[in-house]
Amino acid sequence: MRSDSEAESGDESELNVVEDAQSKADQKEVESVCKLIDETFGMDRNMEVVLDECGLNLSHDFVVDVLERFKHAWKPAFRFFCWAAQRSGFDHDSRTYNAMMTILGKTRQFETMVSVLEEMGEKGLLTMETFIIAIRAFAAAKERKKAVGIFDLMKKYRFKIGVETINCLLDALGRKKLGKEAKALFEKLEHRFTPNLRTYSVLLNGWCRMKNLMEAGKTWNAMIDKGFKPDIVAHNTMLEGLLRGKKWSDAIKLFEVMKAKGPFPNRRSYTILIKDLCKHGKMKEAVDYLDEMLGSGCEPDGAVYTCLMTGFGNQKKMDMVYELLKEMNEKGCPPDARTYNALIKMMTNGKMPDNAVRIYKKMIQNDIQPSIHTYNMIMKSCFVTKNYDMGCAFWEEMKSKGCCPDENSYTVFIGGLIRQGRSIEACKYLEEMIQKGMRAPQLDYNKFIADFSRAGKSDIMEELAQKMKFSGKFEVANIFARWAEMMKRRVKSRDAPNS
Repeated sequence: MRSDSEAESGDESELNVVEDAQSKADQKEVESVCKLIDETFGMDRNMEVVLDECGLNLSHDFVVDVLERFKHAWKPAFRFFCWAAQRSGFDHDSRTYNAMMTILGKTRQFETMVSVLEEMGEKGLLTMETFIIAIRAFAAAKERKKAVGIFDLMKKYRFKIGVETINCLLDALGRKKLGKEAKALFEKLEHRFTPNLRTYSVLLNGWCRMKNLMEAGKTWNAMIDKGFKPDIVAHNTMLEGLLRGKKWSDAIKLFEVMKAKGPFPNRRSYTILIKDLCKHGKMKEAVDYLDEMLGSGCEPDGAVYTCLMTGFGNQKKMDMVYELLKEMNEKGCPPDARTYNALIKMMTNGKMPDNAVRIYKKMIQNDIQPSIHTYNMIMKSCFVTKNYDMGCAFWEEMKSKGCCPDENSYTVFIGGLIRQGRSIEACKYLEEMIQKGMRAPQLDYNKFIADFSRAGKSDIMEELAQKMKFSGKFEVANIFARWAEMMKRRVKSRDAPNS
């Protein structure tokens, strides 16, 4: 049974459902192999031959740890995964397969993902987690038919399709604002399973995320008609839905009904109200609800403090932010990664890079591992305020800590290099990200082209396109070729005599 906070965790749920057990792998060896893969992948040297020469004694923990380092770069991850499968004395298990499935799902390599899933089926290694990874991946990409198609694969491999599996799919669709699709699927499957309270709760959550309060109301009534009493999770979902739909007075009425008739508001209920008030800058009212929360016997957690600090930070009341940060520690509720990331995001949006760095340092001091999201925000903050050296320093620090750059990381970093006038260097990283299987970023191409034109290098893109073509990297070659054409048109237009 999931806890209240888990059931209402919102957008933070990831595709990764592999259990986060303590790894027994030698992390120095993991680091060494990851560095080797980085250095040899995409170069003339054969990555697999170099790995063979290392004489590694592979374990499942080791393989999972290496895959984790390349979780945003599916091509090197998959090559390593396939290399490991050929090693004498090593066989992938469900955990390593699911780790690879997660990467393929996140990077939307669906054909390969299904191929891996079927390979697992042939080897008898499929688990329920495998199917959940696939369902969530397709739902995240709004591929409803493919998500539903996973049920056919479950039948093929004789997995029981129960209410929890269907709830998982409905939840995945709802979280991606596919309420209509979730409703259609529910109606199609309703005669094949017995819905439970959670079934109606996830449908309710889907409509509330879409701000479709009419359908949310119908689902609420259907829940009651079927004999289910809406619990605290359902009430909090509706409370949040009303606030999303800007029905403040209705939300307060529901909150008062909860206090009078139950289920009594819990910490999550108060957090929902406080978050909305902070979002709209109503800090006095937010603090009043905090006092009421304390009076009701609910102790605030990191989420409540994060809302308040973000609210005061948006009003540039940094003394209050640091005071609340101090109070958290004093009350035995130390800030976690989400708190720090929320503060860094707030300071990034407010163009306060020095404060963002200060919070980052506190994060490190408290032994909390920064995520890729942390680094992306800080780099963005540095580049937006033209602190290029610091932005580049954070890129290097991110890589040194084994944090695999994602598409957003490359986009932020390449954009920063271009604004700094380092377009040739930016080309190198653009090539690197595409080699790893990432999509070309949305950049200021005009600035890119202008930099090369000013430097008298109007043919550099053509040269890069040819280089990529000869090395068999046709996708990269096509991008550079398109840019070469843009540069030619720009130069032609600039040099044309006035008519």
